[in-house]
Amino acid sequence: MTRGAAAIAIAAGLSFSAVPDAALAQDYRFQSVTIEGNQRVEPGTILSYAGIARGEAVSAAELNDAFQRLTASGLFESVDLQPQGSRLVISVVEYPTINRIAFEGNNRIKDEDLANIVQSQSRRVFNPRLAEQDAQSISEAYGQQGRLAARVQPKVIRRSDNRVDLVFEIFEGGVSEIERIAFVGNQAYSDRRLRRVLETKQAGLLRAVIRRDTFVEDRIEFDRQLLRDFYAARGYVDFRITGVNAELAQERDGYFVTFNVEEGQQFRVGAVTVTSDLPDVDPDLFQDAVKLREGVVYSPTRVEVDIARLERLAIREGLNFIRVDPRISRNDRDLTLDVEYVLTRGERIFVERIDIEGNTTTLDRVIRRQFDVVEGDPFNPRAIRESAERIRALGFFSSSDVNAREGSSPNQVIVDVDVEEQPTGSLSFGGSYSTSSGLGAAISFSERNFLGRGQELRFAINTASTTRNYSFSFTEPSFLARDLAFNLGLNYAETDNQGSAEYDTKTGVFQPSFTFPVSENGRLQLRYTTRLSDMVDVDEDSTSVGQIVKEEAAEGERIDSSVGFTYSYDTRRTGLNPNAGVLLEFGTDFGGLGGDSSFTKTSVRAVAQTTILNEEVTLRATLEGGLLNYSSGKSRSVDRYFLGSSVMRGFEFGGIGPRERTGGIDDALGGTKFAVARFEAEFPLGLPEEYGITGGLFYDVGSVWGLDRSSPNVIYEDFSARHVVGFSIFWDSVLGPLRLNFSEALVKEEHDEPQAFDLTISTRF
Repeated sequence: MTRGAAAIAIAAGLSFSAVPDAALAQDYRFQSVTIEGNQRVEPGTILSYAGIARGEAVSAAELNDAFQRLTASGLFESVDLQPQGSRLVISVVEYPTINRIAFEGNNRIKDEDLANIVQSQSRRVFNPRLAEQDAQSISEAYGQQGRLAARVQPKVIRRSDNRVDLVFEIFEGGVSEIERIAFVGNQAYSDRRLRRVLETKQAGLLRAVIRRDTFVEDRIEFDRQLLRDFYAARGYVDFRITGVNAELAQERDGYFVTFNVEEGQQFRVGAVTVTSDLPDVDPDLFQDAVKLREGVVYSPTRVEVDIARLERLAIREGLNFIRVDPRISRNDRDLTLDVEYVLTRGERIFVERIDIEGNTTTLDRVIRRQFDVVEGDPFNPRAIRESAERIRALGFFSSSDVNAREGSSPNQVIVDVDVEEQPTGSLSFGGSYSTSSGLGAAISFSERNFLGRGQELRFAINTASTTRNYSFSFTEPSFLARDLAFNLGLNYAETDNQGSAEYDTKTGVFQPSFTFPVSENGRLQLRYTTRLSDMVDVDEDSTSVGQIVKEEAAEGERIDSSVGFTYSYDTRRTGLNPNAGVLLEFGTDFGGLGGDSSFTKTSVRAVAQTTILNEEVTLRATLEGGLLNYSSGKSRSVDRYFLGSSVMRGFEFGGIGPRERTGGIDDALGGTKFAVARFEAEFPLGLPEEYGITGGLFYDVGSVWGLDRSSPNVIYEDFSARHVVGFSIFWDSVLGPLRLNFSEALVKEEHDEPQAFDLTISTRF
């Protein structure tokens, strides 16, 4: 006889009787309760769910409630309550135990990942409602991958000893793509321009083969925020999204997504003033620090940057707890917004401590250095928000939350940082192709958070038919716990010119450097460089090798030692104007600190970019130049400038500039000076945006000249401008951003080597 069948009696003092009043429901009184059929569940547990007290009247409704509670416990397949005189018999049939859980039909999601999703577990009681919930959770996981047609069916296979195998039969289905993204109500910007803003993309003819985009419901909300940010940054302060319609195709394999928007009017900045009622604050001092100017397109980002600038100025002036409140006055008549920065005294609140949780790999100090405040500093909510953005920008965490709560006293706060780590390393194998170096293989490894210290480690091996390159780089972004980046770079390259020149080269570079900010948009790099170079495999007896190349090769291996700097000014660092940017770079290396020669090498680059025609067309202009001057020793071909397609299109590498040419000799020597101006426009070709293909027109003018070695056979030693026009096709392919250039040299010299077509990796400003 089983434990349940032993007719466990729960003591007494009860009697079973019906209340004779017909107006009242029937009541029961039980002297004992007998439980039958239970094998694993204790009788006391069953009685606690039933909730029937000893000796009290139990109505039919309460008896039904007891039945419902036992059924809802999830422990029993069936429950039966039978009053038998003064005795209540509770008969139960227990759910079986799960022997094992299996998944069938899944390919896109692994078994171990599905096991982490379901709540049902082996050696636990089987619960059909929980199994249904698990099936729904699995379907939702497939939905996050865009497989909305996925179906999951839980199946039970009976085993001995009241055990079952729980099997989830999965039909994964196909991917539900975004067939079309449309906008209703947009006037200032075209559908094509707005699609480029969204994270979600359409699935077109090429994407069906190469890069399939799927519908993920959570991504739509992110797209809404991207649209709001896009319009707000361009002065559309009244912009709103009135609705997003996502219609599923009848076959459930595609979605039609429509954003309904109201753009409103574009506003510009009106009067900009700074006011204060604090006696120890001089508003004029802060007015001079304001960068926002009347007439520019209003952008919340511009205002935020000004506020941060004014609050930093207050700290430098020893004015703690100063807050800057922007007050925006709207002028609908002339579509301007007056901005008044009001300097007020904030609450005297201090940072008690900063608590960091969730960083299993990243060290605390890596996160802490993203904060401008430490324990004991005045609390500034804006500074905390900026720190939170910097933590997210690290890219080390899949999620990061920064919140402030009251500390041990009302005038103190505790800043809680909760992060979740994500992989930061990558190992890639790939191939490359260049019209100058041919086919090649590439292996690279990178780790952006080396040993959890926030350091970056990279090394790469690239081999092609004419070149081999090995590189190593290590970066410490916060050297000595300051805003000072240290970088160590090592590089070794070999070239096999295979007929394009009568020599091969070997070059090795060792370069440590320090980079630090000198202004809001300015950075200065200080570096030391040791460079080993050699010209090898030169046939001294060959009649096809020029005298200059033989002289240079005869010098053998050379080691150059130099110190240098580069100053860069990049407006993209603040991103105040989303439609334009300017980059200025200027640097010089001074050789002669040891080594075999003394020289100065100066380079300059200026890039400007803007958009026109409602941001449909991008205009770029680049001016670039360099000057190499030796005061001790002479330059060699491995030291001088050669212009490839990345600097000036339309010519082979070394296709312009000084050459030694006589008889069968035609050696490109490079030049000690170069200057290039590049102008281009990038525009849509009318193809669907999801193809990732745009076009461009370009015009390049430039030259390379100058030589510190003399020979009567040298030509093109003097400046002579070459002019090139062409058409480009930009393709954001799965291999990376590719650029196809079709060029025509309008002005060239007789012995230049033009190049009508080249395929390169696209590098845009």
